[in-house]
Amino acid sequence: MKKNHIGVVVGGVLLLVVAMGISRFAFTPILPFMRKDVGFSVETAGFLASSNYVGYFVGALWAGFITKNRKGFLLITVLINVVSIVLMGIIDYYSIWLLLRFVAGVTGGLVFVLTSSIVMDYLAQHFLASWSGYLFGGIGLGIAFSGLFVPFLEASYSWKGAWLGLGLLSLLCVVTTGVLWRKLVVHNIEKAPADDQAPKLTKGFMPWFIAAYGLEGLGYIITGTFLVDIIHGIPALQSYSSISWVIAGLAAIPSAPVWSMLITKYSPIKILSIAYLLQVFGILLPVFSQSIFSVFLSAFLFGMTFVGIVTMTTGYARQLFPTKSGPVVSLLTTFYAFGQIIGPIAAGKLAAYYNSYNAALLFAGTIVFLGLVIMWMGCIVTKKNPLTIVKDV
Repeated sequence: MKKNHIGVVVGGVLLLVVAMGISRFAFTPILPFMRKDVGFSVETAGFLASSNYVGYFVGALWAGFITKNRKGFLLITVLINVVSIVLMGIIDYYSIWLLLRFVAGVTGGLVFVLTSSIVMDYLAQHFLASWSGYLFGGIGLGIAFSGLFVPFLEASYSWKGAWLGLGLLSLLCVVTTGVLWRKLVVHNIEKAPADDQAPKLTKGFMPWFIAAYGLEGLGYIITGTFLVDIIHGIPALQSYSSISWVIAGLAAIPSAPVWSMLITKYSPIKILSIAYLLQVFGILLPVFSQSIFSVFLSAFLFGMTFVGIVTMTTGYARQLFPTKSGPVVSLLTTFYAFGQIIGPIAAGKLAAYYNSYNAALLFAGTIVFLGLVIMWMGCIVTKKNPLTIVKDV
């Protein structure tokens, strides 16, 4: 029986490897090679990234309305996601790239929300909710794979070969999940009866929590999109740029269970605050120091915190709304995705105007810190509100 539980979690991990670690974040280590060969600007890179996040916004919002045949819909969606990865290495037109990144975003948002809700619901049913943190390790694993394989694939087959190679790896992950999940039964989501006594998603602390998470999405994604290109642009560190992305991925793999364990022992809001502060420090570090140690530490802090914040935020919200796991994860992910749409465009324009990424990183760090401030303002305001859902600050 335990073997079945592990298979369900591993299948979920592999889906997040594809939709998040590869489809979404492989663009980061491939970007310097695409810019070099094709010759497009940082602003153009920002628009390509934002096209993906517009799609992610749509997919995350859409996922909240899918209540029937979730498993079948999810597996079809992730196959479409793999096709979008492969086509990036075949088609060489900017307008088509925008469309492909959009499709990758839509399917990625759907896969993230559906996989999270299916696996977390399954674990809750079997009294294994503490395992949910391992699921999000798939994001870091995919990032590490992309950072590891892209330089070798690019050296032999150019950046196009990198997309194709990662597409084949993604297909292998999907097939493996199909085998592991062949006996998994996913029940339809029944509409919960109206309950005037239940906390509402739009009242109490939740709007503040959602706003903070949206700002986190806006700020972190600037480092998530441009980190490798930033390091690639420093002549003395150029050869270390892809390694930095591997470090980010490796740091992300264990971060989900570690942060999940911490919020079960201490106040979730306080632990989230520590993660936000560490992320701000990591984002700003390359502005003030450009040594090997500082950029590697920046990459490590990025990987360690961004997956942890996703894990803690969705996990904590699910605890607050145990009967609304799909809608609450979808709502949070939608605002997170909306922040991601703005981030790369703003960063691209700032980098182009100042001819440096420093202004973009300062903007990103400030935005994430603002998110932390808003979260604490929500705690202070709603503590005196009878509708408050903050019980542990």
